[in-house]
Amino acid sequence: MFEIIRREAIYIWYYFSIQFEQIFWYWLLGMALGSIVSVFAKDKIHALFTSLREKKLGIFGLVPAALLGIASPLCMYGTIPIVASFAAINSNSNEKRIGEDWLAAFMMSSILLNPQLLFYTAALGTPALVIRLVSCFLCGIAAGLAIRFLFKGKRFFNFSGFYNGDNRCDMHGAGQRDHFLLLLFRSFGRNIKATGLYFLIGILLSALFQRYVPQEAFARLFGSGNRGFGLLMAATVGVPLYVCGGGTIPLLQSWLHSGMSMGGAAAFMITGPAAKITNLGALKIVLGIKHFLLYLAFAVVFAIVTGALVNLIF
Repeated sequence: MFEIIRREAIYIWYYFSIQFEQIFWYWLLGMALGSIVSVFAKDKIHALFTSLREKKLGIFGLVPAALLGIASPLCMYGTIPIVASFAAINSNSNEKRIGEDWLAAFMMSSILLNPQLLFYTAALGTPALVIRLVSCFLCGIAAGLAIRFLFKGKRFFNFSGFYNGDNRCDMHGAGQRDHFLLLLFRSFGRNIKATGLYFLIGILLSALFQRYVPQEAFARLFGSGNRGFGLLMAATVGVPLYVCGGGTIPLLQSWLHSGMSMGGAAAFMITGPAAKITNLGALKIVLGIKHFLLYLAFAVVFAIVTGALVNLIF
């Protein structure tokens, strides 16, 4: 029995070490990029978004709103107070309003992607990186269009509980009085604390998957020969498995290597962050049950459609 345990531990360590070496530098550089954006560019990003209300962009304002959402380094509990402050400006100002469609585009793309996660995804290769960037951007645009045309003249968000909310993920909380280098190190340390454990767990799960899940069976379930059901499964499995973006990259790398279609990976990369438990708790507060269910349905449908289109292209 001891020999069996020892042998399996060696196998798992072998798979673990290989994946760790492949992904570690992407994870480390991704945290560094996220910290740099948080310290030096976060306020500029949100100032740019606020300045959009001075421009007569109309529906085309969804494009910069979605792009700024992707560029924002904040998590959901940092994003919602920011968006709530924009809504408060709308309520208290006689100047041009920021439409809820723009807010939806910014929030949706911010939920799905940030600079740090974008860098992590580079470990999966250029096609996966481009697909994730484009699909998350288009999802933000689609969310804005849905609010613009289906809820015209109606309120979709209720930020009353967040106007004075605590920005729990604001990595710029040390204040401007501190030296920027100190802010950078603090932000980097918070990133390690927030993602390090999930990153290691993701690599361990990937090692266990490679050791104990038959590659042929996985390919039959998620591969090109079973695209329809595979897409549905990928979109569904993203909900319980997605805890941290960095932690899912090792799993996706193993799944793609084992035969998962690129469309299935794309669907997973949308439903995972969209339905992450910590995100859902905050979204339920600002959406209410009816709009919350619409949000979930939108995310799943968009993920499946995106996955199907990606499979057609690839």
